[in-house]
Amino acid sequence: MSGRHNNKLPNNLPQLQNLIKRDPQSYVTEFLQQYRHYQSNVQIFKLQPDKPNKELAELVMFLAQVAHCYLQHLSTFPQELTELLLSHHTVVEADLRMTFCKALILLRNKDLIDPTGLLELFFELLRCHDKLLRKTLYTHIVADIKNINAKHKNNKVNSSLQNFMYTMLRDRNPIAAKISLDVMVELYKRNIWNDTKTVNVITTACFSNVTKIMVAGLKFFLGADEENEGSDSDSEAEGPTVRDLKVRFNTGRKTSKNKKKLEKAMKVLKKHKKKNKAEVFNFSALHLIHDPQDFSEKLLKQLENSKERFEVKIMMMELISRLVGIHELFLFNYYPFIQRFLQPHQREVTKILLCAAQSSHQLVPPEIIESVIRTIANNFVTDRNSGEVMTVGINAIKEVVARCPLSINEDLLQDLAQYKTHKDKNVMMSSRGLIQLFRNLNPQMLHKKDRGRPTEASSEARVKDYGELGAKDYIPGAEVLEVEEEVKEGEEDGWESASVSDEDEDGEWVDVHHSSDEDATEVAEKLKSLPAEEREAKAAAVSVSRLLTQDDFKKIRLAQMAKEVNGAPGKKRKAADDDDEDHSRGELLTLRDIERLHKKPKADKETRLATAMAGRTDRKDFVKKKTKLNPHASTSNKEKRRTKNFMMMRHSQNVRTKGKRSFREKQIALRDALLKRRKQHK
Repeated sequence: MSGRHNNKLPNNLPQLQNLIKRDPQSYVTEFLQQYRHYQSNVQIFKLQPDKPNKELAELVMFLAQVAHCYLQHLSTFPQELTELLLSHHTVVEADLRMTFCKALILLRNKDLIDPTGLLELFFELLRCHDKLLRKTLYTHIVADIKNINAKHKNNKVNSSLQNFMYTMLRDRNPIAAKISLDVMVELYKRNIWNDTKTVNVITTACFSNVTKIMVAGLKFFLGADEENEGSDSDSEAEGPTVRDLKVRFNTGRKTSKNKKKLEKAMKVLKKHKKKNKAEVFNFSALHLIHDPQDFSEKLLKQLENSKERFEVKIMMMELISRLVGIHELFLFNYYPFIQRFLQPHQREVTKILLCAAQSSHQLVPPEIIESVIRTIANNFVTDRNSGEVMTVGINAIKEVVARCPLSINEDLLQDLAQYKTHKDKNVMMSSRGLIQLFRNLNPQMLHKKDRGRPTEASSEARVKDYGELGAKDYIPGAEVLEVEEEVKEGEEDGWESASVSDEDEDGEWVDVHHSSDEDATEVAEKLKSLPAEEREAKAAAVSVSRLLTQDDFKKIRLAQMAKEVNGAPGKKRKAADDDDEDHSRGELLTLRDIERLHKKPKADKETRLATAMAGRTDRKDFVKKKTKLNPHASTSNKEKRRTKNFMMMRHSQNVRTKGKRSFREKQIALRDALLKRRKQHK
């Protein structure tokens, strides 16, 4: 069989490749002939590496396809290709270089070549000025490292590659360094290289002289991992889903009114989902940095001397503020630097205000933050500014003092509280939000009229002094368990004396009152009557003497929540009408916290005109369009009658009889109609 095809096959490599894969042993001779042909072409290539060689490209791909069939003959083939690329990758023709790389990728997919050496070669090839090649290599590198770590983490390979990438980040070729960084970021996002070593290698990119690399490093630390968006079925228990609303609309009448109802319902549902869904931020990269204090100091020094675009400077500010806020760092030079930009006319001023709020925490000395608050108040919260500017300023102050309550003095707080009656609704609501915050933090700083209804929680509220720890040797609120037990014991003692009276044994229903509500009321009243020292003693005794279950913790939480609702003992005030806000703050702020406007600002004339023009439609859109299947076909007789002259149609039967029935004809038609209706009713 091999003799019969011997003359034709060497010139038809795809056919020979197909036959070899089916039966390798029958075509050894033909294969060796092609292999010798390949070797001679390699020698020619080495003499003139910059010349195109289509024949060599075909032979290389042929050998890569059948390499698994002749392992002994092609044992040195992968190494030869690697050496050819290393030696001549700068001068070789682009198509031939791409063919060599594809052949090596094919050999790697067949597990005929070591991954470490090949990946290091590919990182070297990233220096080539060939965009398509770089894209191909990037895709393979990410996919290959993912496959290496598919079953379990291959620490040996990962360690050597990470060390190599660390050197690549400092490479003189910015393109190669940038792609190396992109590879590491992509592998981190895919949870393949999500260790501390990768994160700390990426930190070096933030200090690169190349702007693109520096921006990519900053974006990595600023960007959150994508949120896992749940399906619509997740909230089925809470209310209607998007699917329910669409089905309801599709099964009803298709009117514009119903369509508007659907759109409104979709907006409400979206808002409800956003409100109930906890924000999922995964900023683990910021937590994996070895020395955040040193990292932030270097970033600040780079920011102060930076000549980059303003957008890049803003990114540096955001990263520094996140590091300071999350790790509670001391970076006192940062606050005077950021104060220079706190002007209403400053570009991206809301982001700078966000940075000021994000970098505030309880360990910063209050006098440092106080100067920032004073600057915001003087520059933003004045009547010469617009309502939006004042709102943004008060919102920023509120977020700063929420993290550092000691940084605002009583006079300034009471001045800001007076804006609660401002004519601009946005300013008014922002001021009331600040008042509500201090009702929970420290009501004593507010005017007596602004403190609202006193509760047990507000009467106990106190801002800790600077550096004061809030550590306790007992579980606050645990006294509710002991008081509850005492109440139950009292009930059990009186149980024996209770008996069913004879009057209730006459077979009638007896109303049984559940005592759970009464018990809760009794426990609450007993807790109110206890002094603070006795409460702490009881809580400490319970915390030490027993192991608390989940039900016990639930009771403690309910009692603590009741403190915020129940009035303080001996005090009665009218409840305020201000809206309560949720002040549970996570690690990170968003721009919405600073830019929150309760009322949409009034649009100017140009905006209103543009909206009106966009809403207008041509009357032709509402005319029923009749399109003929064949545009060249003649019209029907009915359409022709519409355009005919009346004098031509006056003698027509249809024209004469229409609307000119005799009285007798009308009588007969009415009789027939009545008879028909009677039959239908029967």
